[in-house]
Amino acid sequence: MDTELNIEQIKIEKKVRILFMGTPAFAVPVLEGLIENYDVRAVITQPDRVNGRNGQVTFSPVKQCANDHTILVLQPEKLSEALDEIYALKPTLIITCAYGNLVPNELLFLPEYGCINVHASLLPKYRGGAPIHRVVMNGETKTGITIMHMNSKLDEGDMIAQKEIAIGEEDTASMVHDKLKILGRDLLLETLPSIINKTAPRIPQNHEEATFAFTIKKEEEKIDFSKTKYAIHNQVRGLNSYPGAYAILRGRRMKIWKVRIGDAYYPDKIDGTICNLYSDGIGVKCGNGEIILTEIQMEGKPKRKASDFLNGIQNKEDLLGDIFE
Repeated sequence: MDTELNIEQIKIEKKVRILFMGTPAFAVPVLEGLIENYDVRAVITQPDRVNGRNGQVTFSPVKQCANDHTILVLQPEKLSEALDEIYALKPTLIITCAYGNLVPNELLFLPEYGCINVHASLLPKYRGGAPIHRVVMNGETKTGITIMHMNSKLDEGDMIAQKEIAIGEEDTASMVHDKLKILGRDLLLETLPSIINKTAPRIPQNHEEATFAFTIKKEEEKIDFSKTKYAIHNQVRGLNSYPGAYAILRGRRMKIWKVRIGDAYYPDKIDGTICNLYSDGIGVKCGNGEIILTEIQMEGKPKRKASDFLNGIQNKEDLLGDIFE
């Protein structure tokens, strides 16, 4: 009997025609998991962009993955520009993951099995486009993946399933990103049979508990040394590996990729003052003590350990007393 059920389930799944929408590397494992197990008819991703430095056209990671599997790729600036092509594909299920645009209402009711989103937070917390950055910057100790039914509003649809992971004290946004992209793939594949069988739950979100993960603004990348050492530590972790936190020293931008929390306290010093040089980094006065910069990158230079940077300076003690802008 079980074998008969499995065969019938396989027949149902083979009939599913999936249209996938996604753009960054985060969405690639989800797409690969779908390709291995289902019929992905087409992929919609953001248009190709021109690299400002060298003028070369770059594909999104999702487009590259689709090309590798010879899957049709559509790249409209707006989904409303591709409605005829989407209708022609006759998708029975639309799945989005970090696509970058809202799905218009006319598509939400098109596929038989609905429109499903893979979101990188424990909704209703951290709705929006930068949930991984924000959850680390805010010093959260856990996050996760939510599989949800889509509606016309941003990340407000009913939930189907959630799974959480812990965030370590030294975890960066990049590390959390890499954990969540695999979790997203696995939870979606685990959930899809109930979606296809139309038995997936609809768990309403508590909108009163909602928080938002707005896209990182450029001014948020600069370190304010009047903040606490814990806030700076979280800021640096949350912006690693993109776009990176920074400060200005002697008129030059210094990217700060890693820090550790220091024990010293300098009540008579101005916030941002270099107060000590350690074997592994640069001790800087901050709002409630000291933050130690351990991995840095001077403008136009490669990323390096702060200890190597200091060893390359002839009179490194001259840095003592300098103040980050």
